[in-house]
Amino acid sequence: MRLLNRVSQWLDARLQLREPVTKVLEHPIPRKSASWFYVFGSAALTIFMLQVVTGVLLALLYVPSAADAWNGLQSMNHQVAAGWFIRALHGWGSNFMLAVVVIHMVQVFLFGAYKFPRELTWILGVFLLLVTLGMAFTGQVLRFDQDAYWGLGIGASISSRIPGVGGALVKLLLGGPIIAGATLSRFFALHVFVVPGLLIGFVALHLLLVIKLGINDWPMPGRVVRRSTYLQEYKELTHRDGMPFVPAGVGKDIIFSGAILLAIVACAFFLGPFGPGGQPDPTIIQTAPRPDFFFLWLYALLSFLPPAYETPFLLIGPAIGLIVLLVLPFVAGEGEKSWKRRPIAVLMVMLLAGVFGSLTQLGLHTPWSPVMDAWSGEPIPANFLVHRTPLERQGALVFQAKQCHTCHALEDRGGQRGPPLDAVAVRLTPDQLIRQVIQGGGNMPAYGKSLSPAETTALVAFMGTLHPPGQAPARDASQTVLYGKEP
Repeated sequence: MRLLNRVSQWLDARLQLREPVTKVLEHPIPRKSASWFYVFGSAALTIFMLQVVTGVLLALLYVPSAADAWNGLQSMNHQVAAGWFIRALHGWGSNFMLAVVVIHMVQVFLFGAYKFPRELTWILGVFLLLVTLGMAFTGQVLRFDQDAYWGLGIGASISSRIPGVGGALVKLLLGGPIIAGATLSRFFALHVFVVPGLLIGFVALHLLLVIKLGINDWPMPGRVVRRSTYLQEYKELTHRDGMPFVPAGVGKDIIFSGAILLAIVACAFFLGPFGPGGQPDPTIIQTAPRPDFFFLWLYALLSFLPPAYETPFLLIGPAIGLIVLLVLPFVAGEGEKSWKRRPIAVLMVMLLAGVFGSLTQLGLHTPWSPVMDAWSGEPIPANFLVHRTPLERQGALVFQAKQCHTCHALEDRGGQRGPPLDAVAVRLTPDQLIRQVIQGGGNMPAYGKSLSPAETTALVAFMGTLHPPGQAPARDASQTVLYGKEP
């Protein structure tokens, strides 16, 4: 003990940290704020520290390569000592962290803790929620199984619809026009460096504001927030009926955080890690990929929305929701805090909980929309093969072998996920067909790594014959201008 005391004194003489740390730990809080309703922020921080530790251990073994990622995770599950358990801790920790952060945001909203002077604290909390969602999504992609592959394809499709920057954003995320080895490198960097860095920065600022502005006082009915008097009233409250956070106010936080950690350990031990499922293969279209739990509501919503409404909803809905959350403390920064005097706020929370809960439940059972129940061996109608060159017939074989019929129909025979291809040559030029096949787009995955150049050439040659009799296929007008004839 004497040795530890001397080391502590030696360090403090040079770092001068004891006094500021003591002030932070002993900052006064209102006595009623030492409540079970105020433990979720500390629990989220505790889970984040668990995620950092388990994430570092996993990063030492994970190989961000399209060829090795899936096998590497299998090796962790079955060959590395306790590898499955570390993966399970990390996966369940992610789910618990998202749940705790969402509950914390709801509690802050109902208790009016976004009001003056804690506007910036609320805004940082909103960004913390968004970054935590980003952490969960990038982590799912790193599993690189069939669900992750198609989930990433859907995510890239959503990003591509953003006007102006959609294409550049997709290339930034994927490391190129298609899902390949560079994609995993990008998401590994996002998941291990970029997103955790943002989380650490936001958490540090969030904690600084909590310490500087104090923990939100208990929302008493009739105690109204006014910008002109609140700071003085809060100071008087903590002086009259306050106590130091450590040790008096930290007890419930420690108990709840410990219970959450035990729950994560129990889920990890008894339920095991998440995946990986089947190996990623864009030619296996007969699949029903589902995202992780906290994205099931979006999966269900997109399944039920008509295709024409998908893009407006995806672009406008989230933007409106984010704007509402960010401006909330400025338009409602004064007034009652107590949820007992704010029935509209309670009704909004109940309504949103019902909507998200119902959609999540539907997402557990909703088939992937549109349903792809076509027989992948559906023969190509004979009239599409008459008077075709050997190259075009070879392309028909590629069309058949790669199960294109599962998503696309010819003469109303085939899948309905993608558009029918009877007249595709009228809509797209050969160059556009090549780009669509290699890079994908919309709801179509990229097949650049699944087709050889010869197969791509043959497939595009066959699709170039798919146009109604008497109607010429699409052509590149710029080539006609340059050379005076069609290329």
